[in-house]
Amino acid sequence: MAARLPDGSTVSIATTYGAAKTITSISNANPAVATAAAHGFANGDLVVISSGWQRLNERVIRVASSAAGTFNLEGQDTTSTQYYPTGSSAGSATPISTWTQISQILEFTTSGGDQQFANFSFLEEDFERQLPTITSAQSITIGIADDPSLPGYIALKAASMTRANRAIRLTLPDGSTIFYNGIVSLNETPTLSKGQVMQVNATFSLQSRPTRY
Repeated sequence: MAARLPDGSTVSIATTYGAAKTITSISNANPAVATAAAHGFANGDLVVISSGWQRLNERVIRVASSAAGTFNLEGQDTTSTQYYPTGSSAGSATPISTWTQISQILEFTTSGGDQQFANFSFLEEDFERQLPTITSAQSITIGIADDPSLPGYIALKAASMTRANRAIRLTLPDGSTIFYNGIVSLNETPTLSKGQVMQVNATFSLQSRPTRY
């Protein structure tokens, strides 16, 4: 058992990406192995995967066991051909070059991600059954003490203007990380409550499952 406090956690947004490298295939293995000629990735690099496999698509993945023409997708088990059909894995890997810390965070909250269900009952039954279906859309809201001169604020504003997907990195006090990928929206109007710190809110509408290392 373990209980931890979030104090000391940091959040960063990806602000620079390298050129995407073509992935010709990803193996059904644990961990998955991507084939990409002259990819140039080193162990520990972070890449955003584009793939015909929707469970991998748009996720932030760490490179491991890098070799000439191949690299491992650390922590990704793709052995199930039901979820990862053979022959449809091709895509690309886009490296993240630069992160910018979002400082002065007052709160970090999530919403959505709740399991949805299909309810049904057979004609002869006097009770209802339930089957899990999909999870609801998930978003992260970050409250930031208002200061438009901060690099993190500037990065959020730029990302909000383009509405392009941006990776974010949550680093916990023990050094472990959680990576998300989503569309940024920044409300530049600060809250004004007497006696309380002025803050602006940024929302990340997640486009894929998080990855945790």
